[in-house]
Amino acid sequence: MFVPFLIMLREGLEAALIVSLIASYLKRTQRTRWFPATWAGVVIAVALCLALGIAINETTGEFPQKQQELFEGIVAAIAVIILTYMVFWMRKAARNIKAQLEEAVGQALHKSGGGLPLVLMVFLAVAREGLESVFFLLAAFTQDVGYAPPLGAVLGLIAAVALGMLLYWGGVRLNLAQFFRWTSLFILFVAAGLAAGAIRAFHEAGLWNYFQGVAFDLSAMLSTHSLFGTLLEGVLGYQEAPSVSEVAIYLLYLIPALLLFLLPARLSTAGAGVAR
Repeated sequence: MFVPFLIMLREGLEAALIVSLIASYLKRTQRTRWFPATWAGVVIAVALCLALGIAINETTGEFPQKQQELFEGIVAAIAVIILTYMVFWMRKAARNIKAQLEEAVGQALHKSGGGLPLVLMVFLAVAREGLESVFFLLAAFTQDVGYAPPLGAVLGLIAAVALGMLLYWGGVRLNLAQFFRWTSLFILFVAAGLAAGAIRAFHEAGLWNYFQGVAFDLSAMLSTHSLFGTLLEGVLGYQEAPSVSEVAIYLLYLIPALLLFLLPARLSTAGAGVAR
């Protein structure tokens, strides 16, 4: 439940931040007549992402077991790529996203067609966040069944919308730089667990049969049937007796990702500011 909540909070907040920046720019430049076009882009993007997620989720149950494992592995791999891209894109774009958005809005409103380019721009911005969320949630739902993951996702989205409204109205000042930094660090560990889960799914689908010996067995110390073990399994993809290939892919992803994420930060701490 916690991971879907965090992902939807972060992704929803990214989308809400973009929409609030666009709305603030329109209000500041006395172009509030384009508010309906902005909301049209949001509604269309949300509806498309929701329909896509429901369609994919409903059709997976019809696959045979091996094909279903293959699908889960592919979705997990896509989720790893998307989460990694999300982390490093936001890290790079957070410092000048406001100026870029305002320039893009100005150009969109000067093009022929008036509000149509603005609708398209908002649609693409929100749809990108929504599609990222769809593939991650599909991967999370296949690894953790029950009502908790969907509930966490809904609560995260509600919290993101509420924060976005407060940011727009000026009722709250959130240190977005620190928020995205720490959530990004956590997401890299989540993505590493998904990468290991993808290898496990590919093995169960019969596509990967190398290095399947047990790397270590912690069932006596930290079983996945215990409360803490279940929590780690749901949040970070912990396995009490992982295969050698699962441990290898986990480390091969996590170590370079952490180095790329942490080293530049130490070299450019002077440029890290509070984004509001």
